[in-house]
Amino acid sequence: MTISIEHRLYTMCMVQNGDKVLLINRPDSRGFPGFLAPGGKIDFPESLVDGACREVEEETGLRVSNLVFKGIDEYVNPQKNVRYMVFNYWTNTFKGELLLDPPEGELVWVSINEALDLPMQEWFKERFPLFFEEGTFEIQRVWDDHKNKQVGVSLLKT
Repeated sequence: MTISIEHRLYTMCMVQNGDKVLLINRPDSRGFPGFLAPGGKIDFPESLVDGACREVEEETGLRVSNLVFKGIDEYVNPQKNVRYMVFNYWTNTFKGELLLDPPEGELVWVSINEALDLPMQEWFKERFPLFFEEGTFEIQRVWDDHKNKQVGVSLLKT
């Protein structure tokens, strides 16, 4: 018996400038409110890196390059046979000016040391420090549709 599994691919890119990173303060109306790094859905058939660069430019106005792969944060939903994968990148190489009226929320350069004091999604708070560690990470989160909550999480660092 073959099970059909839906794969949803997303990116997130941490843009660093000295001791600060660029975060988006997303309003409640946009979903995932609070501070997040830029990112979004990969458009088929673009590559993961091309998608990450496009999303950063669309959301911030900056053109990023020299992306460093940091890891994957995936969400699996066994009841719906969905695997939602977020490919995470870091860079300190960018050109351009920040958008004056960004589509996803206010753009803010935030001190890395103070970022975790800001309101943000719990999953992003967990992931944030991993962007600045050596090596890569893999996080797998299991979602239970019946309980409408995360029921398991594992983290592997390499």
